[in-house]
Amino acid sequence: MNLGINELKVQLMNILKKLSIIVFVLSVIATSFTTNAVENDFKSRIEKSPYKLLAKVGGKLFDDIALLSAQERVQPEVMRVLIHQDLMPYIDYRYAAYKILGKYVKTASKQQRAEFVEVMRHYLENTYAQALTQYKNQQVKFEGDKDTGNKRIAVVHSEIVQQGSSNIRIEFKFRKNRKTGQWKAFDMVVEGISLLNSKQAEITRQIREHGLDEVIAQIRDKTNNA
Repeated sequence: MNLGINELKVQLMNILKKLSIIVFVLSVIATSFTTNAVENDFKSRIEKSPYKLLAKVGGKLFDDIALLSAQERVQPEVMRVLIHQDLMPYIDYRYAAYKILGKYVKTASKQQRAEFVEVMRHYLENTYAQALTQYKNQQVKFEGDKDTGNKRIAVVHSEIVQQGSSNIRIEFKFRKNRKTGQWKAFDMVVEGISLLNSKQAEITRQIREHGLDEVIAQIRDKTNNA
């Protein structure tokens, strides 16, 4: 009888945990609807500068994470919602996916390219979410605004200040859209290590050994089970 009660308690705790996550997700979605007009104006003003874009978007993201941390709610499910809402609208994941495919972009079918872009979007969301769960409310410094001139690629520097340890250098690579003039990030370089280049080397080898369809299936399974 005691075992049954204990199992029931565990089930109730799991249900309450899931409910708290659902409530938070719904609150984020509701907020995004009520502030949609403000967000659109916000985007139109800052996306013309990659430096201002990173400072504004990054600042909001880290503020949201700090709030969750204070509430002890830094969980993978919640972090993925934050990444999806706060960060992914400013990530050029299609361009990043094509860069990762490299020479295989030309030989892949239209459907394969579309599927690869989609699985890479989910992969990036999970990767950023996992990385940012390590954020412990440290100070984050962003590079000041600069004139990009006619450049279509810009590298924006930032730094996470660590008390009693070496600071963490992070560079974000941005690409300017020819038609809209808006900037979006396509790569993150942490202490000299490029996320895009590392993934490209891994994916290229896997495609060569197993084929693109198998690689897409593997990434999808790994992301779904994360």
